Amino acid sequence: MRFSVFQLSRRGGRAINEDRMGYCYTREAALFALADGMGGHPEGETAAELALQVLSMQFQRQAKPGLEDPADFLVEALLRAHKQILRYAADKGMEDAPRTTLVAAVVQNGRAWWIHCGDSRLYMARDGELAARTRDHSYLELGQISAQLSTANRNVLFTCLGSPSKPIYDSSGPWKLEQGDKLFLCSDGLWSSVDEPRLLQELHGWPVSQAVHNLVEAALRRAGSSSDNVTAIAMEWETPNAFEATQGISTQEIGDDAFESSIQAGPLESWEDDFDDEAIERSIAEINEAIRRSAERQTRR
Repeated sequence: MRFSVFQLSRRGGRAINEDRMGYCYTREAALFALADGMGGHPEGETAAELALQVLSMQFQRQAKPGLEDPADFLVEALLRAHKQILRYAADKGMEDAPRTTLVAAVVQNGRAWWIHCGDSRLYMARDGELAARTRDHSYLELGQISAQLSTANRNVLFTCLGSPSKPIYDSSGPWKLEQGDKLFLCSDGLWSSVDEPRLLQELHGWPVSQAVHNLVEAALRRAGSSSDNVTAIAMEWETPNAFEATQGISTQEIGDDAFESSIQAGPLESWEDDFDDEAIERSIAEINEAIRRSAERQTRR
């Protein structure tokens, strides 16, 4: 398996960067993921970090060296990430849970699968054309939003990880990859400022290392001082006979148990996996009760 990959994140005009991205791989499989912590809720950056750490840890556990079922893996990992965010909020006694979007892709056996929740996007580009892209889980995408909000470019989401309700997600694949195909994952800070034709033009005209840099910088310039966090990660698929060494990764020679990752490890390794549905419901009830009490206090003031 051979591919090129590049990732970049900028804080933009925000006080902190709540976006997280990364990738990991074994000899036969690779995972690419991006999460955008949601403002308006506490510790969005923590939710994004937890989501990526869960995915990375589950990938390391299950890719031996390939995944038995990439589509099932993505669903299971997304739901586990949601559970861990709720568990974090419960353990901290938080009145509201951190929340994040998530988009992730697995490449294995020359095919790609992906999943997403929220409005962080995946684009699949082939020969300068759009082969596929995710559809945002937003009222704007559904056409159920007021003209005022639409004008203000408010992409209001109806689902995410960390919410009291079970996350809604969409998945796709397998997609057979051809030489030069590119998967591009990005946060809304990028796609809201760079239109699709420009995005495809950059992906077609440059290696992923340069294309990601160009698109991130273009988004920052377009949004100016009010720029959101801007984050992207891109992968170019390369067959063994057409491999470009620059920014390239070859897994051909690594062992069955080898695992490489750009996702930083966190406290998850010491956590147990027994956070069952009953425990989740208790955590949700506690969070909702805390929100209710907080609202009552605000009303009395």
